[in-house]
Amino acid sequence: MRSYSQIKLGALVSYFTVAFNMLAGLLYTPWMISRIGQENYGLYTLATSLITMFVMDFGMGAAVSRFVSKYNAVGDRQAVQNFLGLVYKLYLSIDAIIFAVLFVLYFFIDTIYQNLTADEIQTFKVLYMIVGLFSVISFPFSNLNGILTSYEKFVPLKMCDLFNKCVIIVAMVFALLAGYGVFALVTVNAVVGLVTICLKLFIIHHQTTARVNFRYFDKSLLKEIFGFSVWTTVGSIMQRLVFNITPSIIAAVSSTGSVGVAVFGLASTIEGYIYTIATAINGMFMPRISRIVIGENKDEKLLELMVRVGRLQVMIVGLMVAGFVALGKSFVIEIWNKPDFSLSYYCAVLLILPSLFYLPMQIANTAIIVENKVRLQAFVFMAMGLVNVVCSLILSHFFGAIGASVSILIAYTVRTLLIGYVYHKVLKLDMLAFVKKTFLKLSPQLLVALLVGIACEIFNPVTNVYLRFGMNGVILVGVYFVLMWLTGFNAYEKQLLLGFLKKVRK
Repeated sequence: MRSYSQIKLGALVSYFTVAFNMLAGLLYTPWMISRIGQENYGLYTLATSLITMFVMDFGMGAAVSRFVSKYNAVGDRQAVQNFLGLVYKLYLSIDAIIFAVLFVLYFFIDTIYQNLTADEIQTFKVLYMIVGLFSVISFPFSNLNGILTSYEKFVPLKMCDLFNKCVIIVAMVFALLAGYGVFALVTVNAVVGLVTICLKLFIIHHQTTARVNFRYFDKSLLKEIFGFSVWTTVGSIMQRLVFNITPSIIAAVSSTGSVGVAVFGLASTIEGYIYTIATAINGMFMPRISRIVIGENKDEKLLELMVRVGRLQVMIVGLMVAGFVALGKSFVIEIWNKPDFSLSYYCAVLLILPSLFYLPMQIANTAIIVENKVRLQAFVFMAMGLVNVVCSLILSHFFGAIGASVSILIAYTVRTLLIGYVYHKVLKLDMLAFVKKTFLKLSPQLLVALLVGIACEIFNPVTNVYLRFGMNGVILVGVYFVLMWLTGFNAYEKQLLLGFLKKVRK
C-alpha cells in the first residue's frame, strides 16, 4: 500500500480509536470512579504518574524512528538490522537501572506521601508494585511503535492501538462488576498491554524486513545515538516535570491530598483527549519528512506540509476547545453527575487552552527530530519544566489543583513562544506566514462557535439535561461547520471532507 494511502487510512483508524476512547471514557470514567471511589481514583492517578516519571525511553524511541526512517529513505536494510541490535542492548541495560530505582523508591513511599492516610499508603503500595512490574517488563518493547512508523505500517499500528483501547475498557467493566476494585484498573492495563506487545511483534516479523543483529557493535554509531538520545532524554525529563510530577506535588504540599489529585487527574484526562486527537497523525509523517529533508527546496516543502496539517489540527482542536469551554461545565456536573468534580472543569480549561496554539505546530516538532536539532528543543522543555515546578510548588500549596493548572498554563505558554522562535531560526520556517494561514484565518469561525455555545448554555429553556446538552452541542457544531464551509475551508480541505464522507457512505 502506498505511503499516502497508509497515512489516510491510518489517520481514519486513529481518529476512530480516539473517538471510541473518548466516548467510552466519557461514559465509563464517571461510572468507574463511582465504583472505586474518589480517593482510590486519586491513588490510581498518583501511582501511574509516579511510575511514569521514572520509566521513560531516554530518547531511544525517537532515535529508532529517526534512524530507521533515515536508513529506509536510502534503502540500507543492513544498517537497520545493525542499529536495532545496538538499540536493544541499550534498552536492556537501561531497564535494569529502572528496576533498581523503582525498587529503592518503594521503601520511601511513606516518607514522600505523608499527607496520605495509612490505608491509602497500603493501597498505593500495591498499585505501585503492579504498575512498576508491568513497566519494567514492557520497557524494552517501547520502540515497537517507532519501527512500525518507520516502515509506514500505520494501519496495523493503529489497529493495535484500537484493540488495546477496546479490550481494556471491556475487561475493566467486567472486573469492576466482579468486585475487584481499584486493583483491577492496573492489572487489566498490564495484561492487555502485554498482549498488544505480542501483536506488534508478530506484525513486525511478518510485514516488515526489520530484523535484529544482536552481534553488532559500533562505537561511532553508539556515540551518535547517545548524542541524539541524551538531549531527547533531557526534553522527556522536563516534560515529566509537568503532568507526571504535578499529582505528587499536589499530594505533598496541598491540604486537599488524594481528593485534589483526583480533581486534577480528571482534568488531565480531558486534556489528554485533546492531545491524542491532535497528535494522532503526526508520527506518520516522519518517513515523509525524512525524504523532504534530503531533497531540494526542503524549507518551502516543509512549510507547505506544516500549514496543510496545521490547519486541520486547528480546526479539530479548536472545535474541541470551544465546545468544552462552552459546554464542559454542564457536562461534568449534570451529564456525569459529578458535582464533587466541578473544579475539574476549570482545571481542564486552563490545561487545554495552550494546546490550541502548540499542537498545530507538531510537524515542525517532527522535523526537529529528523534534523537532529533536539538539543535546542530540550532547552525549551527545560525552561518549561522549571517554570512549572517553581510555580506549582507555590500555587498548589494555596490553591490545590487550580493552582497546579495555572502553573501548567504559564509553563505551556512559555514553551509555545520559545519553540516557535526555534522553528523560525533553526528550521528557517516562516512562522508569521504559518500563523496567518492557520490561526488568523480560522480564529473568527472558532470565536463565533464559542459565543454560540455560551449563548445556548444561557438561554436554552429545555429542562432535560441530556436533551439540552445534546441540542447545544449540535447547534455549536452545526454553526461551526457552516462557517468553516463558507469562509474557512480551502479547496483541498473541502475535497478531503467530501472524500471522507463518500467513504463513510459506502
